[in-house]
Amino acid sequence: MLPWFRRILISLLVVLGLALALPSPATAQTNPAELAQAITAIEDLDAMRSGLASTLEGRTEPPTIETMKAVCKPVGMRAQQLSQENGWQVRQVASKYRNPAHAPATASEAMALTKFEQDPELTGFWERDTLDDQAGTRYFRRINVEASCLACHGRKGDRPQFVKENYPQDLAYDFTVGDLRGMYAVFLPDAQQALEAALSES
Repeated sequence: MLPWFRRILISLLVVLGLALALPSPATAQTNPAELAQAITAIEDLDAMRSGLASTLEGRTEPPTIETMKAVCKPVGMRAQQLSQENGWQVRQVASKYRNPAHAPATASEAMALTKFEQDPELTGFWERDTLDDQAGTRYFRRINVEASCLACHGRKGDRPQFVKENYPQDLAYDFTVGDLRGMYAVFLPDAQQALEAALSES
């Protein structure tokens, strides 16, 4: 299936699911259009991740710290940008993480990873949640290991030297293609609470 068609199909399916599964407007104030926007943004973010990682395919030289800055760092920066631009919280989360900042930070994140591990066909799902006393909706989207990921996340002994030196507590190795690498976790606060929070900080 073509990548662009797959992204559109996923977005349509998730938006349809939102209409069927979200609580009524009387109990939930997260705008379905904003949720659809978040889903599209995460699909674009994952396409960016996959595209940058694909540049490692066919290379014979080992990855370096500069490789990571060119391939991995832009994805993290884009996630931060999405958070700042939209008032969301966008995180990359994994059980087998390299950066401790990507460890599950809440019970719902740990639950979501378990759910993805138990159902390899599950691409994404949402749920109502509260974060820092704010009600909202969480969207979780899986990240699978692709062949290009193995340059840095393959067998433990084959990891690049910069990884061994800079990440002594590294857990992100011994993956194979198709494994669950982690997920994107997005929190969208309800509109009214987000407005009240912004006013209280101004």
